[in-house]
Amino acid sequence: MKKIAISVLAVLGLLSCQKDEVGNFQNDPQVFEFKEIGNITLGGLGAAEISAFDPLSKKLFVVNNSDVNRIDVLDLTNPTSPKIISKIMMEPYGGYVNSLAVSNGKLAAAIEAKVKQSPGKCVVFNTSDLTEIKQITVGALPDMVTFSPDGNLILTANEGEPSEDYLTDPEGSISIINVAAGYSVKTLNFAGFESYAAILKKKGLRVFGPKATLVKDIEPEYITVSDDSKTAWVTLQENNAIAKVDLNLQAITDVFPLGFKDYGTGNNAFDFSDKDSKVGFGAYARVKGIYMPDAIAVLEKEGVPYLFTANEGDAREYTAYAEVKRVKDLTLDYANFPMGSSLKADAVLGRLNVTTTLGDSDGDGDFDELYSLGARSMSVWNGLTGVQIYDTQNEVDQRSILAGLYDDARSDDKGSEPEGITIGKIGNRNYAFLGCERTDALQIYDVTNPRYPSFIMTLKTGDAPEGVLFISAEKSPTGKPMIIVSSENDGQVKFYSL
Repeated sequence: MKKIAISVLAVLGLLSCQKDEVGNFQNDPQVFEFKEIGNITLGGLGAAEISAFDPLSKKLFVVNNSDVNRIDVLDLTNPTSPKIISKIMMEPYGGYVNSLAVSNGKLAAAIEAKVKQSPGKCVVFNTSDLTEIKQITVGALPDMVTFSPDGNLILTANEGEPSEDYLTDPEGSISIINVAAGYSVKTLNFAGFESYAAILKKKGLRVFGPKATLVKDIEPEYITVSDDSKTAWVTLQENNAIAKVDLNLQAITDVFPLGFKDYGTGNNAFDFSDKDSKVGFGAYARVKGIYMPDAIAVLEKEGVPYLFTANEGDAREYTAYAEVKRVKDLTLDYANFPMGSSLKADAVLGRLNVTTTLGDSDGDGDFDELYSLGARSMSVWNGLTGVQIYDTQNEVDQRSILAGLYDDARSDDKGSEPEGITIGKIGNRNYAFLGCERTDALQIYDVTNPRYPSFIMTLKTGDAPEGVLFISAEKSPTGKPMIIVSSENDGQVKFYSL
C-alpha cells in the first residue's frame, strides 16, 4: 500500500501565483468580482435553510425551522438593508418546511407532515398578500420543491425517510402538480424499476436498508428542470443515482447509477484524517467515494443537457440501523490491504467514515475495498446517458485550503462537503455557484464550456450554507446580478453583488 504525499500548491501548479487574503489567484481569468453587500440573521440552528426570491414584489422568502416552523418574509428592495416584514406560520399545514420556490407571483412550499412518514404537502401562497392559494397532498417528506421554467408545473422530491425504528419506510416519490389544471397532482414511485434492481446495483445504485425493496429504499432529494419544461432530473442521494423524468408523459424513464470515485490516483488524493495534526493529502488503492449528490442544476448546450451535481454524501443513521463505521473498527482483507494495521492508525485511514454496505466483495466478513460517503467534488454528467463528463477531483478541498477556510475536523467525514449548487448567466457566460457546507464557502466556476469548468473565486459565507440562489440582473432589485446564500447553522442570509 502506497501513500502519495502531495503539496497543496504543487497539485494545483500555482507555486508562482500571487493570492489575495481569501485564496483567489490574481492571474486566474476573473471576469468579475462578487462582494458581500448585506446580511441578516434570522435565528439560530435551522433558521435559514432555503430561500426564494419574487422579483414582482421584491420579497425574499426564507425557511425558518429554528423555533416555530415558519417562512420569514423579507423586503429586499434594498439588499444592503434587508428587513423582515412578515411571517407565514406552518402550524396549520404540518411540520417542518423544507424548501421554497417562486414563479409568476406564486410561492410554493414543501412541508412535511408532523409524522414525517405520512404524506406531506405542497402549499401555494400569493407572494403579494401571502394568502393561501392551494394545498396539495404529495408524497412523504417533500424535501425539495421547484417550478418548471414555464411556471406550469410544480415538482416535489419526496424523500420518504424511514422511522427511527425502521418499522415504517414510505415510498420515495416525485410529485408533479399541474398549475393550469387546478393543481391536479400525480405522484410517481419507482415500482417500474424493481425488476431491474440487480442490474442497476451492479452499476452503482444503492438499495440497502433493512428488508429493502427498491420502491421504499429510493430517496429523491433535489430536482432540476430543462429550459423547455419537458424533462426533469432528480438526485437520489442515498442511492447514488439520478432519475430522469418525462414531464409530458409524467413518467420516470431512466435511473442513472453514478458509480464510484477512485481515491487511488494523485488527482483524487484527499486528507482522510482529522487526527494527523495537519492537512496532508494521500491517495490509497481500493479506497473509493460514493458520489451521492445533493443539489443538481442543468445547463443545456448544443442539444446536450449537462447536469452539475454537488457530491455531498449522506449516511443512513437511525436508532434501528446505522451503516457507517470507521476504518479502524473494520477487519481488512490482508491481500488487498497488506499494511492493514498501519492504515488503521488514526493519522492515516483509521478515522475515515465508510459504509458497511459495500466492500466485502467475496462475502467472507472482511473488507476488500472501502467506500466513503460523498465525492468531495462537483461533477458534470450527460443528462441523456448518465455518463460522467467532468469531476473537480480534489480541487474543491484544495481551493478551500488556499482560501484559509478548510475545516480539518471534517477530513474524516466528507471534507468540504459540497451541498448546494445553482447556475446563472452573466453577460454571455455561464457560472456555477457551489456551496460548501463544512468550509462555509461559495466557490464560483465558469462553466460556459460545461465540459471544462474553470475556477473563478471563493466567497466566505455563513455557517453551513444550505441554499444558493442566483438572481439575474434583469430580476435583481439592484439591477446587477446577485447571489443569495442562506446558512442553516447560524441563521444568516448573505447577499453578494457585482
